[in-house]
This record gives sequence, structure tokens and C-alpha cells, in this order.
Amino acid sequence: MKIIISGGGSGGHIFPAIAIAGAVKARWNDADILFVGAEGRMEMEKVPAAGYKIVGLPIAGLQRKITPANIIKNLQLPFRIMKSRRMVREILSEFAPDIVVGVGGFASEPTLRAAAKMGFTTLIQEQNSYAGLTNKMLARRAAKICVAYDGMDRFFPREKIVLTGNPVRDDIENMNVSAAEGRDHFGLHPEGHVLLSVGGSLGARTINEMIIHHLHFFRENKIQIIWQTGRWMYDEALAAVRRAGVEEWVKVHQFISRMDLAYAAADVVVSRAGAIAISELCLVGKPVVLIPSPNVAEDHQTKNALALVDRGAAVMVKDADADAQGLTTVRELFDAPDRRRAMSTAISRMATHQAATKIVGQIAALIEKKTPSTPKEILDLENLSQIGKNS
Repeated sequence: MKIIISGGGSGGHIFPAIAIAGAVKARWNDADILFVGAEGRMEMEKVPAAGYKIVGLPIAGLQRKITPANIIKNLQLPFRIMKSRRMVREILSEFAPDIVVGVGGFASEPTLRAAAKMGFTTLIQEQNSYAGLTNKMLARRAAKICVAYDGMDRFFPREKIVLTGNPVRDDIENMNVSAAEGRDHFGLHPEGHVLLSVGGSLGARTINEMIIHHLHFFRENKIQIIWQTGRWMYDEALAAVRRAGVEEWVKVHQFISRMDLAYAAADVVVSRAGAIAISELCLVGKPVVLIPSPNVAEDHQTKNALALVDRGAAVMVKDADADAQGLTTVRELFDAPDRRRAMSTAISRMATHQAATKIVGQIAALIEKKTPSTPKEILDLENLSQIGKNS
């Protein structure tokens, strides 16, 4: 079994891709898996760390902020796209996959477009409740589209859609660590309240600034925090914590690789409302304060958050109100243990389990469908091959 998985750019694309790869290996132990990502993006680090091969394309996105550097990058973009498409055709011809899976991100568009044109079977995994333009275009030639939300037929052909849920990392899907182990791992006191703050794998400026502006809050309220800042604000956050003298209460991390331990240690989570973050939070069953990013298509993070709020499974604070209200909302949750328990129960009921395994089931069905199943079909293919050699 040979499979290409393409996409990336952020953890919201990369971790589902790695989860799918793990489920592929669980079904076909000798499967040959190749990732296709974008040069300079985080998949080029995270995928090899997970034990898989990856090829990077020079593909990039349009830079919308007008600066001299970005103007140069935008002028280079057509050449990057052409080179990426040429590389993809060579990769597909050489690797000859049984199926190509797209999980979103810069690299998925040229990879799946070329794969479909060359006659390879393609499958799309759409994580969000609002489908992006790229996946809507790719859907026309995809054999199946695996989604995490109902009502996706407003974007995709109904007959191609399969509701699987979003795949998450295996250590989250099958968490088997204790709160004590988590607190020990992050150097926290074994007793007392713990908050986990995650703004996505690349960080979230609003959430980071909310914490930086109120570092005294944690010492005054005796709340410990595991804080994932992302790459861009890590140095600034670390310096601010040292200046404030709150290292005992505030544990700063650029990126958390052991999210299972972080979730286990936490009593409450502050998070963006991206599709994969929501899927993970439902599985771990932690009370959560969601601060949706306003910088996404059709404000879909707010829609994601409201789906939980309407079921009593989360609290939402608008991005514009985070600095003034975010940590006050956190403190109110810590002061209301009964409410936290009710939220944990409600969010756990929304969990979708074994999504990666369900997606691999669809992959298997597509491969079996195109594989000759009778001796006659095999013989016909052999005859055609022989005719080709003789002609």
C-alpha cells in the first residue's frame, strides 16, 4: 500500500495528517507513506519527528500585508507555483501512490490537483465547518470527502461526503496519563488550580497579550498556568515573566509536544476555536474558555465555539473582549466547581472517537474498489500489458 498525504502549515493540518498516517500503519503495517508539504513550514519538522518521510514544495501563499519584502515574495509566487506543480508531477510519477489524501494547507492544492489530472484516486479531509475555496475546487475530482460537521453538502457533492469527525493525535485519542504525571512533567505544584493556555500550534497574539498584560493575576489568585506562546511571542513572553517574577506560577513554552500531559495537568483550558482544537477538547473533556480568532473565513471559529456554548460545553469570550474579560471568566470557572463538572460532562458528550480509523476505512474501500477482484480481471490486465510490450 502506497499513500501520499499532503498539506500542513499549522498543527490543525499536520496533526490530523499524522493521525491518519498512524491509522494507515495500524491497518497495513508495511504501508509506504510519503508526505508532501511546504518548504519552511512546520510540517518539515513535525512529520520527520513522527517517523515519516516528507518532501517540501516551494509553494507559498499570497502575502496580503504590503511591505517591500512581501511585494518581492508575491512577485516570486507564480514561479513558486509552477515549480511546485512540476515537482508534484515528478513525485507522483516516481512514487505511484494507490491514493492521495489532502488535509489542507499550501501543499495540498498542487498535489491533489496534479494527482487527479494524472488519474490517481484522491480523498479530501475537511476539518472545518466552513470549507475553504481550495477544497471546494478539489472536491470536483475527489473520490471521497471526509468531514467533521453536518450540513457540508452546501459545499461538496452530497454523494461524496462521509461524516468521520476530525482525526487527532493518538496520545490524545487514548490518553492514559494522570494529572499528577502532567503536573510533574511541567514542574507544577501537585495541588492547586492549573490553567492551560493554547492559541494553536503557531500561537495567538490576543491570548498571549491577555496573559502578558495580567501576569500578576496568576500569583494573586494562586493559579498556575502552562502557556504555549508559539514561536513569534515566546521570547517576549519569557522576558515578561522574568521581569514580573512569576516563574513559579507561569510556565512558558514555545510549543508543547506532550499535549496529553498538558491536558491531564489542567483544570481549565483557554483556547482558540479551531476545528482540531475543538475535537481534542471534546475528547479530553476539560472545561474551556474559547476565544475565537476573528481572522478566519466566514468567522467559522465563532460558529465552532457557539456549537459548544449552546450545549453548555464551553464559555466564549470575543477576541476584542479577551484582555478585559478573559481571565475574569477563568477565575469565575475556578470558583464554580459544579459548573466545571457540568461543562466537562457536556463537552465529553460531543466527542467523536476513532476518526482516523474511519477515514482509513474509506481509503481501504476506495483502494479495494479500483483493485481487480477476479482472476478474469487480472488476466485481462496482464493481456493488455503484454499487448503494450509487443506493440
